[in-house]
Amino acid sequence: MIFLLPALRIILLAALVAVWAAPASAHPAPFSYLDLHLDASRLRGALVIHDFDAAHELGIDKPAILLDPEVAVRYRDRLVAIMQTRLRLSGDGRALSPTWGVIDVLPDRQSVRLPLDFGSETPGGITIDTVMFPYDPNHQTFINIYEKGELRHQAVLDARNAKLDYFAGTTQGRLAVIRTFVASGIHHILIGPDHILFLFGLLLLGGSLTRLAGIVTAFTLGHSITLSLAALDVVTPATSLVEPAIALSIVIVGVDNLLVSSQKKPHGRLDATDVAPAAAEKPPRDLRAWLAAVFGLIHGFGFASVLKEFGLPRGALGWSLFSFNLGVEIGQLVIVIAFASLLALVRRRNAPLGETLAWAGSIVVVLAGGYWFVERVWFTGA
Repeated sequence: MIFLLPALRIILLAALVAVWAAPASAHPAPFSYLDLHLDASRLRGALVIHDFDAAHELGIDKPAILLDPEVAVRYRDRLVAIMQTRLRLSGDGRALSPTWGVIDVLPDRQSVRLPLDFGSETPGGITIDTVMFPYDPNHQTFINIYEKGELRHQAVLDARNAKLDYFAGTTQGRLAVIRTFVASGIHHILIGPDHILFLFGLLLLGGSLTRLAGIVTAFTLGHSITLSLAALDVVTPATSLVEPAIALSIVIVGVDNLLVSSQKKPHGRLDATDVAPAAAEKPPRDLRAWLAAVFGLIHGFGFASVLKEFGLPRGALGWSLFSFNLGVEIGQLVIVIAFASLLALVRRRNAPLGETLAWAGSIVVVLAGGYWFVERVWFTGA
């Protein structure tokens, strides 16, 4: 009898596991499928839904009855009305409203199929946004995208990752990539206060158009290199290192400005100890182009984190990287031209005021960068 006790325990444990697992096994694999076909002059597709999920949405107790073609036809309109609110597609920024076709039953897959026809226009870029069955947090929708009959892209959408952007490998698709990523680059630089303040710091001391152009070009080269490397997963430093480093770069630019300002003679005048202009001290070296290039490498990693969240189309990596960089440069040039022109105007009208603004602005740059550094090292994620 003693030897039977372990066996009884095993039997009881197996029975409990079977009872616990029974409800879970009642739900089949929680999958649905969306196929999209992009042809030369037409966009069409099909949505395949498991009978269990369809029955749940329709309030049907026995999912298998939906595999009867006559029953499926009766419930077709109600199912389409539900799916229309769940499946959101847009092409080139415009909402796409498909015509839903005749429902088919797929008994071997325990599923029903709804054809989709989007008309004769084939967009260059498609966005899919869907949580197909919110009642099941584990539900996944498998996306298959075909161009001219060839499978070009596959993805899985779920409650945690509900959106997909796809760009066709056509001229129209490349134009869609350029429009999308140029706009994203402009938007990112204009809403990034740390990047803008870094640029302000570099411009505060002014200089000739050639010198300012060199500074901006150096920053562009720096961030373009690391943006590309990080976006392609060649080098991916942790955000916890990149963000404080960006803040520290702002502090260093501000401090360099203050050091340079402290070495200048006010408005080019000679002190009483100066015997001749030839004996005057040489102007301090302008290191801003070097600072822009070195710290541009760090800022590039910051740009890349945004670009990777946005998503890079696999079929148009080169175009998307180029376009995002171009957008960043357009936004950057707008900032540089506006700010440099304003400072130059102030200096022409009132040179002492211009020097005061450069000095005060540099202090603001140091304080803001220092605040961000402390926040990002000790408080972010706390």
